[in-house]
Amino acid sequence: MKLQDMVVKDASVFQKKLGFICDMDGVIYHGNRLLDGVPEFVDWLKRENKKFLFLTNSSERSPRELQLKLKRLGLDIDESHFYTSALATASFLASQKPNCSAYVIGEPGLINALYDKGIFMNDVNPDYVIVGETRSYSYEKIEKAVQLIFKGAKLIGTNTDVTGPSENGIVPACRALCAPIEMTTGKNAYFVGKPNPLIMRHAINQLGCHRADTLIIGDRMDTDIVSGIQTEVDTALVLSGVTNDDNFNNFSFCPHYVLNGVGDICKS
Repeated sequence: MKLQDMVVKDASVFQKKLGFICDMDGVIYHGNRLLDGVPEFVDWLKRENKKFLFLTNSSERSPRELQLKLKRLGLDIDESHFYTSALATASFLASQKPNCSAYVIGEPGLINALYDKGIFMNDVNPDYVIVGETRSYSYEKIEKAVQLIFKGAKLIGTNTDVTGPSENGIVPACRALCAPIEMTTGKNAYFVGKPNPLIMRHAINQLGCHRADTLIIGDRMDTDIVSGIQTEVDTALVLSGVTNDDNFNNFSFCPHYVLNGVGDICKS
């Protein structure tokens, strides 16, 4: 069966849901382009007094930066509605080893999240090597990470996304950036973001909704949809991101609902 044949025709099924956990890349925007139906969806969430959280595996930006990005795109959403894999990674490491140090391949959103949890930067003998999305990836950074891991540092990835959508098409994401380091060292990274239950538990707790009253919306089968399945939260796959008929059949599980985009949720 093709994905278009599975698209929900009656949006009234979503009216009973009280909480919405929503991915961002490929669901809300591609790069700096807002996707169709998003303003209507956000207006509906507010008008219906729904609880909602934007939960992103991207570690590049802080919640404040995400808030400002959406504001530039025309959406006014409070900073409290955002949670990232960078924040989840910082919380995880602070609970594992307080006041630890790290060598980081990533952007300011990740680095600032680590600083806020008392984790400082160290390129000599860190406890951890942490990899997140970045546009400043280089052979020199891979080489440094490998050397530090051989000296005993543990490898952490902010999320398991291999690719991500952009305005110009599909681009490499965190797991693809971790791969050369894993292959060279023979060490597997521990990934904190979706579908790790750690980040999903935080999202559900922050919403304050029961799992049965919650819907997780995403464009990825291997992170968003499996996250919902593993935490017993209903799932909605949107076709505005990376999933298509070809790669959908690679998975042995299905979403509860399929949508063209988040705008389908608020259609009468």
